[in-house]
Amino acid sequence: MTIDAAEFDFLVKFIHEKSGIALGKDKHYLLESRLLSVIRLHNLDSINTLSKTLKTAANANLVNDVIEAMTTNETSFFRDTKPFVYFHDILMPEIMKQNKAPFKVRLWSAACSTGQEAYSLGMYILEKKHEYPGCTFEIIGTDLDRNVVTKANSGLYSQFEVQRGLPIALLLKYFTQEGDQWRVKPELKSFINFQAANLLTYTPIGHFDVVLCRNVLIYFDTETKQKVLQKLISALKKPGGNLVVGSTEAVQGFNEVTTVAGFPGIYKLV
Repeated sequence: MTIDAAEFDFLVKFIHEKSGIALGKDKHYLLESRLLSVIRLHNLDSINTLSKTLKTAANANLVNDVIEAMTTNETSFFRDTKPFVYFHDILMPEIMKQNKAPFKVRLWSAACSTGQEAYSLGMYILEKKHEYPGCTFEIIGTDLDRNVVTKANSGLYSQFEVQRGLPIALLLKYFTQEGDQWRVKPELKSFINFQAANLLTYTPIGHFDVVLCRNVLIYFDTETKQKVLQKLISALKKPGGNLVVGSTEAVQGFNEVTTVAGFPGIYKLV
C-alpha cells in the first residue's frame, strides 16, 4: 500500500488540525501502519481512498477513528514515582496549611489514556487519607480517544496491565478479580471520572491544584505545544497550582510558572 504525496500531505495536515499531532515527512510507514485498521473497518480499498473520503464525504465516526488510530496510549500504574512523592511530601502539607476544613483538592489527568495514572493517584490518596482530615478529592481524566476513555471508566484491566507497576497489596485492596481481569472497587472509582476531550479545544470547569500532562507534549510542534501549555496553565488554581509534565519535557516561555527543585517536570504557579 503506497500513499500518493498529495494524500500524505493532506493527512498530515488533517491530523495536525484535529489533534495537534505533528508528523514529519519521514513518517509514511507510521501513517500507513496506524491507519490500516481504519481502512479495513470502513471497507476502503487504500489509504489514498481514505484520504479522499475525508476530503469529500467524511462522517464523524471516520474522523474520530483516524485520530484515535494516530494517538499513542502507552501507560502503566505508578509510572515515575516522583510526582507522587512530591504530591505527598511537599504539595499536600502546603495545601493543608493554606486551607480551612472542609475543602476539596482537584486533580486533572490530561491525556489520561486508559486511566492508570488517575487510579494510581486515587490509590495514593486513599492510602494517605488519614493525613488529610477535612479534605476531599476529585480526579478528572480526559483523553482524545473515546475507546480508552470507555475503558478507563469501566475500571477493568487485564492481568498483564495490573502487573505493570501495581503492587500486589494495592491490587488486592482496591480491585476485585473477575475471571482473568481486575475491576476497580467503588471506593476508588467514587471520586474519579473520565471524559473524552480534545486538549486543543477543551476548557475544563473550574481550576485544579494539580494538572498532569506527562509525555504528551513531545508529539506536538512548537506552536501547538505552547497553545496546549497555555490552556493547562490557565486551568491551575491561583496561586500555587502545579503542572506536571514528563521528566524530560520542558515548559518554556511562561513566566507564570517556576520549576520545583529536585522534581524534573514539575512546575508551580507563582
